[in-house]
Formats: sequence, structure tokens, C-alpha cells
Amino acid sequence: MTIEDTISKEKLLHYLNLTKEARKKATAIHLEGSKEAEMLAILLRMADDYASDANYFMKNGDYIRAFGAINYAHAWIDAGIKLRLLDGHGDDELFTLP
Repeated sequence: MTIEDTISKEKLLHYLNLTKEARKKATAIHLEGSKEAEMLAILLRMADDYASDANYFMKNGDYIRAFGAINYAHAWIDAGIKLRLLDGHGDDELFTLP
């Protein structure tokens, strides 16, 4: 096993911060009360729940589960971008743009 095969605290913190930045940058496209707004609320709740789980796992020393959870969180945000429920503001480093 090499250092590239391990999840260090520094690497984990990098991905936690990356997802936190993505969550702040992505903004809703659709108006309140629409079906799209309801779908977006579900996507963002999933992203927030997984990010919370990632922080919980990290605090308990379970870096493997923390890494998996933060990647799921980011994927939910990316899904919102892909479905055009969120605006990624052209940032192709934080998001997989449509």
C-alpha cells in the first residue's frame, strides 16, 4: 500500500472543504413552490445529510466512511447542476457542468 492508497486527514479535509465550497456556490434556478423547487429541496437535504455524516465519521476516526459520505454529498450537488435545478456559475472545477 502506498500513500496514494490511503485517506489521510488532510485529504479528507480537502474534500470536505471542496464540497462545502460547492454547496455555497451552487444556487437554485427554480422558483419557490414549483415541483422543481421540491425536487431540489430533496437533493440538497441529501447532500447536507451526507456531509453531516462525513463530519461525524471523520470525528470518530472512520476516514473510509467519511470519504465515501462526502463524495456522495458532492454527487447530490452535481446532480442538481446536471438537472438544471442549481446554477454552478460556470465553475467546471467544482461541478460537472451540463
